[in-house]
Amino acid sequence: MNNTKRHPKGLYLLFVTEMWERFSYYGMRALFMLYMVQALLFDKETASQVYGSYTGLVYLTPLIGGYIADRYWGNRRSIVTGALTMALGQFLLFLSACYYQQAELAKYLMFCGLGLLILGNGFFKPNISTMVGRLYREDDNRKDSAFTIFYMGVNVGSTLAPLVCGLLGNTGHPEDFKWGFLAACIGMLLGATVFQLFKNKYICDPDGNPVGMAPAVSHEKKQQAQQSPASNSRTWLMVAGTVALTLLFSVNWNAMDKGIFADADWIGSLIYATAIIMPLLIITDRSLTRLEQVRIGVVYIIAFFVIFFWAAYEQAGASLTFFADEQTDRHIGSWEMPAAYFQSFNPIMIVTLAPVLAAVWSFLGKRGLEPSSPRKQAIGLFLLSMGYLFIAFGVKHVEPGVKVSMIWLTGLYLIHTMGELCLAPIGLSLVYKLSPARFSSLLMGVWYLSTSAANKFAGMLSGYYPEAGVAKSFLGYQVENLFDFFMLFVFMSGAAAVILFLLAGKLQKMIQE
Repeated sequence: MNNTKRHPKGLYLLFVTEMWERFSYYGMRALFMLYMVQALLFDKETASQVYGSYTGLVYLTPLIGGYIADRYWGNRRSIVTGALTMALGQFLLFLSACYYQQAELAKYLMFCGLGLLILGNGFFKPNISTMVGRLYREDDNRKDSAFTIFYMGVNVGSTLAPLVCGLLGNTGHPEDFKWGFLAACIGMLLGATVFQLFKNKYICDPDGNPVGMAPAVSHEKKQQAQQSPASNSRTWLMVAGTVALTLLFSVNWNAMDKGIFADADWIGSLIYATAIIMPLLIITDRSLTRLEQVRIGVVYIIAFFVIFFWAAYEQAGASLTFFADEQTDRHIGSWEMPAAYFQSFNPIMIVTLAPVLAAVWSFLGKRGLEPSSPRKQAIGLFLLSMGYLFIAFGVKHVEPGVKVSMIWLTGLYLIHTMGELCLAPIGLSLVYKLSPARFSSLLMGVWYLSTSAANKFAGMLSGYYPEAGVAKSFLGYQVENLFDFFMLFVFMSGAAAVILFLLAGKLQKMIQE
């Protein structure tokens, strides 16, 4: 074996496929909130609820897609099916924007498109990254750099998407949104086409065997699957528990006179119920040792704090898009930058700052000063809080409709990117490190579940973005202006940072065990 040779060409095929998928997702996301408010005339609270439900379900369906791929389809078929389904979803959004003046038809097409995007992502997302490692032998030391190269595909797609789709769709004219959605559709079709054309040639292991084929299920395995009543009973217990909690969370206790499920948020209830039941089902498995349960408990605690991070961070596609569009002076000379362009700032900053932060950790590590993993995550939450504090003072005493300098939103994204680099990679590393091998996929699913819950929560919080003549209150906290709104995230993420920092020592001891 020669670990110094070049990476297999299959890695670059996966890079390009993932790049176009991220182009499609972030291109649509850059326009989605603006489309609902400016073209379909949704109020901001309703648009935020739809956005939160969509992004929440996007991270929920990979549980189903991963299961189907592992048991029946394999990675290859799942990726192509998911990509084509998402392309069709983007095309329905294009049609929705074509008929935006026919409100009912446009809404129907939009929700059908969102459903296909959610379904397609479930098949695509959990399968493409798992194929990267299979291109190498188990002891190949090029794996780390391979995943780094692959992750660059995510950032390249995330950077290009708002620039291209924003230029075409975010023109200030509602009739132009369709071109941004069409660009996202074409990007997804390009990714699917490239993968389909070259997968048989390049997606192979070091011995030349195809990677990601449908699993071969032997007669013995079929019999074992049919003869596992304990497994079946736990599956039914999970389904029953999820249904029961979904119903419980959907009860509107403040409007019982209108009906027990009046104005129920069924999607949010399902996401939150699944995020509770799945972790409970895993940690109560009788095959786990006490030490394994402790390690899984650490994963759960970290996943809980991650919810607060992403709920505030993901305002980038929701309330911060409103702020960029309505109250940010985007003029550079005589040119006015589209509001969607701000969503390219984060991936550009990630590529720029990731090597810097890695060098900082290395410098501190050589001197025995590098923070533990839980403390790094607490630092990430603290930086998130500081980003919102920065922009809160930028808008203090600013009247509605008055535009402020781009420096405030740019500064927020810069601080948030540093926070993301402290938290996100560390969390993924801990999940891999602490998960028992037989539960690694399920626990990665739990990690995605926390992101799903966070995105739904983000949509709900975005609904508190101040609107003229609308009184809004969150748990007794009055949101009357932008300063109040941004301070809500300062308090939330700041409190989470303090609590995690206080728990960090205990968590690190549990990790070291």
